[in-house]
Amino acid sequence: MTAPFSSFSRRAFLGLGAAAVSAAALGACGAGGPAPSGSGSGGAGALTVLCEAGGQAELTPVADAFSKETGTKVTFVALPYEGLYNRFNTELSAGTPSFDVAAMDAIWLPTFAGKLSPLDDLFTDEVKADLFPSLVTGAQIDGKYVGMPVWANAEILFYREDLFSDSKEKAAFESKYGYELAAPTTWQQFNDVAQFFTRGTELYGTDVKGAVETEWLAHVVQAGAAGTVLDPSGKVIIDDAAHLSALTFYSDLANKLKVAPAGAAQVDWAAAQNLFNQGKTAMTRFWAHAYRQIPKDASVYGKVGVAPMIGGTAGVGAIPGPWYLSLPSEGKQSELATKFVQYAYDHNELSIQSDLGLAARISAFKAYQDKDGYESFKPLIATLDGPATKARPLTPKWQQIVDTVLVPTIQSSLKPGADYQALLTQARGKVESLVG
Repeated sequence: MTAPFSSFSRRAFLGLGAAAVSAAALGACGAGGPAPSGSGSGGAGALTVLCEAGGQAELTPVADAFSKETGTKVTFVALPYEGLYNRFNTELSAGTPSFDVAAMDAIWLPTFAGKLSPLDDLFTDEVKADLFPSLVTGAQIDGKYVGMPVWANAEILFYREDLFSDSKEKAAFESKYGYELAAPTTWQQFNDVAQFFTRGTELYGTDVKGAVETEWLAHVVQAGAAGTVLDPSGKVIIDDAAHLSALTFYSDLANKLKVAPAGAAQVDWAAAQNLFNQGKTAMTRFWAHAYRQIPKDASVYGKVGVAPMIGGTAGVGAIPGPWYLSLPSEGKQSELATKFVQYAYDHNELSIQSDLGLAARISAFKAYQDKDGYESFKPLIATLDGPATKARPLTPKWQQIVDTVLVPTIQSSLKPGADYQALLTQARGKVESLVG
């Protein structure tokens, strides 16, 4: 599951990312639990919105504006990530939702699609044109749109601008590699730069995150795969040439090039972020929201540049981390709830004013891309709109695949002498047993 920051787990940075970094943000999200009496599904002029603890900050400006304009009372019920999934599973399965609107992780939509109201009328050509293609694709399950994107994130490239702009470093790099030192755009350039900046244990060129799957999958789509793990028809393709090429590139950074700190198999998002903020790595591929959250006491504060995610043979590509607003099909206030979802789309830019500062509409990101402090938006736009960017497979088995196959496979690939093709062949059999 692609959790915002319920904890510093390997899921923690996907999609939202702010809650674990900011304890204050978590505290502001509410205690969760049952919907307050007199609000939500049973009350006229009132809505209950169920969300993950880190997501309320994104939705609060929208809810405040909606309440002011319509007089509707909006009550949030905020839960930890795992608790949120369990709440959905229990209430939607029983047909007794206590909420009117739900903020859902993209990977949950295939699981709950049969219990969600179609939002097809909201997805006009104009609306779809202002959303990144992968977000539109991810919203549609079995031919019906069951969620409206409310915010999205993706990995981009973070780099030490102070190192990249240093005249001595630039001269040394060009002398060695024959081209100018700059933020890499290709796998080969990334390898070159990572090797150049690896200076013993004091500084490494980059990190390798063996405890998460998303970054390897980003390289899979960059290599031109028809999908990640599964192709659009549901066929298992985890052992094809693109997956192998991506695993070779990714794991060789640690195994052969030695440009990442030791213990890569256990490095997750939090560890990688700490390494970069402490000045231990010259580059990291990381979620775009983190640019605005580099602590002022970090050794790299004020020294960080950002660029689009690197590209492979298929060009720039990433795995988006979107969240969607959905409505329970058995909700009692579908008309008012639909108006809220439409309002959230129409005023999507309000979410950028939150601490996390993400949106889903292209126009909302572009409205801020030239403002101070939002330098990550142009690279994020380029990455979300990249030719290779793809949503995760629309299968309810996805989280099980991640936990039992993908992460163990990546971690095994980071052992000395690992046979990448053999690992992917084994992974294929495991995935096939899960998806049937």
